[in-house]
Amino acid sequence: MALDNSSSETALLPDLTGLTKASLPEVDALLVAAIAALRARVVREGKISAAALERDQYAAHALSWLACYALALHQMQDWATGLQAAGKFTEIEGLLLQIAFGEYLSQIRGGISMSQGEVARLSDLGLDLPPPGPAAARLMADGNSIAARLCLVALMRQAPASATFGATGLEDELEMIRDQFRRYAAEKVTPFAHGWHLNDDLIPMEIINDLAGMGVFGLTIPEEFGGLGLSKASMVVVSEELSRGYIGVGSLGTRTEIAAELILCGGTAEQKAQWLPKLASGEILPTAVFTEPGTGSDLGALRTRATPQGADYMVTGNKTWITHAARTHVMTLLARTDPASTDYRGLSMFLAEKIPGSDAAPFPDEGITGTEIRVLGYRGMKEYELAFDGFAVKGANLLGGVPGQGFKQLMQTFESARIQTGARAIGVAQSALDLGLRYAMDRQQFGKPLADFPRIASKLAMMAVEIMVTRQLTYFAAAQKDNGQRCDLEAGMAKLLGARVAWAAADNALQIHGGNGFALEYPISRILCDARILNIFEGAAEIQAQVIARRLLD
Repeated sequence: MALDNSSSETALLPDLTGLTKASLPEVDALLVAAIAALRARVVREGKISAAALERDQYAAHALSWLACYALALHQMQDWATGLQAAGKFTEIEGLLLQIAFGEYLSQIRGGISMSQGEVARLSDLGLDLPPPGPAAARLMADGNSIAARLCLVALMRQAPASATFGATGLEDELEMIRDQFRRYAAEKVTPFAHGWHLNDDLIPMEIINDLAGMGVFGLTIPEEFGGLGLSKASMVVVSEELSRGYIGVGSLGTRTEIAAELILCGGTAEQKAQWLPKLASGEILPTAVFTEPGTGSDLGALRTRATPQGADYMVTGNKTWITHAARTHVMTLLARTDPASTDYRGLSMFLAEKIPGSDAAPFPDEGITGTEIRVLGYRGMKEYELAFDGFAVKGANLLGGVPGQGFKQLMQTFESARIQTGARAIGVAQSALDLGLRYAMDRQQFGKPLADFPRIASKLAMMAVEIMVTRQLTYFAAAQKDNGQRCDLEAGMAKLLGARVAWAAADNALQIHGGNGFALEYPISRILCDARILNIFEGAAEIQAQVIARRLLD
């Protein structure tokens, strides 16, 4: 049934989508003013001064978060308008929209939370705020009311346990894919995930084989190379639902996504024919070998060398934070082929073959050794530091056949990788909400369920709202990618917001559990550990904000 917000029993504001639409020009104007203000401070003779931008880093990141909120609100508006046109905009969607606008408009004017102790304010950019217009003022005053939050949670408590809490706005085919993977995760992943985490076990090969059979590894690889040729939006839905079961399982496809994108964008015809069908079928599993000790996000400073030896190369150096390193068959390996270079221009990408290891011998190849890095969460694939000492790589496995292209090739993968990270964040956040809501409904205190208390209900409501905001932002980034549009900005924003939302959801769900949440036996303790990595990998939040700011200022 379509929404009728004329009832006196609803907490919805009259003409809700009209109000939200009317508030957006103010947000857009603030963003334009913020970009102009920062440009005046960091642009010298028509070019961004790196030194000035670094000095004004806090203001730059405030700009990034403002732009992220602006785009997120636009996507929420488009989502609501689309549902209205389809007759699917019900009370729960209205409350999600209303609370999102009420909260985000208030944060834009009062301060956006970049992290627990850092607030981005427009005053950091030297902006004086004009009074809000009538629509924004109404939404800020009444949109995120306690009545709205309580009403939303009441509807959530009536929904099935597998609900996403609000229509996603996706087409039916994608919802069928979601259904398939949700059912799989509920049966084969969720019941066992906490045991895998506590025992620090590798995800069973049975799961990997299942995913291969379901087409996960070839999801977006073109059909001509043995894949399913589906959209990035389908990849988002699959990653979201598998990560809802366990982030480790939701991340199994990430390395294949990166490897396939590298080969599709930069590989030779022979490399595409050789590698893509095997990646798509799951016959071979890849791992990404980029980061080095001491370099972090500064990939241009990599020191691992690939030295020509006849027609082949010998690799020497160290890599760290290599996920799923032991079990895999091929490494997408970034190394320096020009010893005279000191920046990204001397880097090349290799498809370095290796033998999958066992528990007894994780790295059986000559010239490579590995040490496991014990981690708080994001287990199931294990992390390693690798040492290469004369490790042989075939010359034919130089990606693209031309040295010095590695950094450029890697940059082409970031859009898809960050979109998928946004999807994983949605799944982790949804898992936290699932656990928090269930516990709040079951746990009795002072003669009633925890969910009856306004502070607890408010936590649950904001989880649901921000999950939907991140979901719409991530879906938009995927749609841009599918339509052949540049989307590094949108993908980065999906990752930036998603990571914060997942951490907040996990933290609040653990708080709802109270002391039990601090006990290892409760799955929410795992969700908290898993959520924390999202703000670090695929570009730490600070790096991500810096990249977004530079794009906005270009």
